[in-house]
Amino acid sequence: MAAEIERLGGLPLKQLKAAWAAEFRRDPPKGLWPELLLRTLSWRIQEKVFGGHDKAALRLLQAYGQKKPGDARCQRLKAGTVLVREFGGTRHTVTIAPDGFVWQEKTWSSLTAIARVITGSNWNGPRFFGLREGGGGKGGNPRQERAA
Repeated sequence: MAAEIERLGGLPLKQLKAAWAAEFRRDPPKGLWPELLLRTLSWRIQEKVFGGHDKAALRLLQAYGQKKPGDARCQRLKAGTVLVREFGGTRHTVTIAPDGFVWQEKTWSSLTAIARVITGSNWNGPRFFGLREGGGGKGGNPRQERAA
């Protein structure tokens, strides 16, 4: 197992993608960087040797994937909170609503979708709006304001 993972780690991108396609019987998703390709293939190898997640972990992951804005994941984001982010010389404000996130008078299901439209590239929405470490980037310092 360790030797196979090490071998994969030394492959050029084209061969790494071919290994992915052979393992998963489809091409890797576009934009998946080499390190993530390798990590996913490594997980798959380990999963075959040791087994995958136990039932409790699978239930937890399934439940986490079903959550919507306003639930436990977004508990600290109360309805009425306004997120402010300056990007590309434009100030963007997003208001947290009970059923999503309001930006430019439209309700969105996720901050990531809004960040993608603003930047034109894939961003983690909470990170883009400064809700996670590593946010900010070149567009300025994000900040939160509480609605009155």
